[in-house]
Amino acid sequence: MQTTAISSPSSSPSDSVQRVIDALAALGHAEPPVMLDAAAGTAQQAADALGVALGQIAKSIVFRHVDSDRAVLVVCAGDRRVDEKAVAAQVGKLARADADFVRAATGFAIGGVSPVGHTQPPIALVDASLWRFDRVWAAAGHPHAVFPLRPNDLPRWLGVAPSAVTRAPQ
Repeated sequence: MQTTAISSPSSSPSDSVQRVIDALAALGHAEPPVMLDAAAGTAQQAADALGVALGQIAKSIVFRHVDSDRAVLVVCAGDRRVDEKAVAAQVGKLARADADFVRAATGFAIGGVSPVGHTQPPIALVDASLWRFDRVWAAAGHPHAVFPLRPNDLPRWLGVAPSAVTRAPQ
């Protein structure tokens, strides 16, 4: 795995990565994002680049909440598929979010959506499947940027309890 630390001023992170760095610092998270040599725009690409199991990638899936037009952020293990009916049962009617909506609502491009550092607070859900692992990796605002965390960090950071909102692989 080739990584480059991006917490130093000399590495000049993008605005979206800097938002993640700032959010992690405000949350007291000690491990800064790193920049991967290879793109990690998908959970599989991130797992391959990091040399970890696919499930150890905490992927961020964004939907549009129909009634409020807010982003609905679902953070789940990379080897799981979001169960849209389970999400809708918890937050209300959903619609697919296109790339323009994701960027406008979160401040991140698809492939780099972090669980923290959003420009507007999302409606958040964290899937319980992440607790199969002690350590997971999440996007840090750019398809090449990721950061390590523990699943227990997410409920505290996002203000939600873990729930079952995914389907296991077939």
